[in-house]
Amino acid sequence: MAETNASHDHDDDDFQTGDAGASTTYPQQCSALRKNGFVMLKSRPCKIMEMSTSKTGKHGHAKVHLVGIDIFTGKRHEDICPSTHNMDVPNVKRVEYSLIDIDNDGYVSLMDDSSDTRSDIKLPEGELGQEIKSKFENGEGIKVTVLQALGEEAIITCKVEQDSRK
Repeated sequence: MAETNASHDHDDDDFQTGDAGASTTYPQQCSALRKNGFVMLKSRPCKIMEMSTSKTGKHGHAKVHLVGIDIFTGKRHEDICPSTHNMDVPNVKRVEYSLIDIDNDGYVSLMDDSSDTRSDIKLPEGELGQEIKSKFENGEGIKVTVLQALGEEAIITCKVEQDSRK
């Protein structure tokens, strides 16, 4: 099988992670989805913010109305599906890293618990990015949580690292 989409040159095409072979999504029955869970809406990984079920006519199936926020862009997506149908749920992985450095191009250097480092993730836009940057410039040790889904990654939270040497 020929490699598709070979003309794009992203730095994030390295999928050899510890869970090689795991699929990026798995099916789950619509009625089994829960608020604050994840689901694919309009081909994007979303966190479910609201869901409501409507009963249709005498012989119709119940429909589930889903409202989700894209976990990477923050965009709102909606979808309606029969409760008996399967929806794709993204495999979302959270990884904690220590922040080592922020370069001039806005990329962060991160180190995981096994002391492996990486510098291929950008500082997030908006308030979170500003918060990370100002804490870092104040010399505070920072842990960031990176959310990974469908080959995309983004920093979603940060917290000041507690000094464990006390």
